[in-house]
Amino acid sequence: MKLVIVTAVEDFQDDVLKLFKKANIESFSGSEIEGYKNQNDLLATSSWFPSVKGASESVMFFSFTEDENIKNLFELISVFNQGVETNNPIRAVVIPIEQSI
Repeated sequence: MKLVIVTAVEDFQDDVLKLFKKANIESFSGSEIEGYKNQNDLLATSSWFPSVKGASESVMFFSFTEDENIKNLFELISVFNQGVETNNPIRAVVIPIEQSI
């Protein structure tokens, strides 16, 4: 069993949910989060409030699941990301679980 964490911009929330379903990940948790990127210095200095950096409405999902489900999910995310025209693809990481109760 491993922990998979997926983040995406809010616009992709429904897509992530569909990918989880296709990957046979039925139990998971999610949360709304704010995503940040370091802006180009030129863009930051042209802002009325240069010390304030804008956040993107984002979502994070996580699930404790089996290796096969994670493998399927990563393949599905890879295909999905190839078809999007944005610099905010769906991102995912896997963390091994040493112990659980």
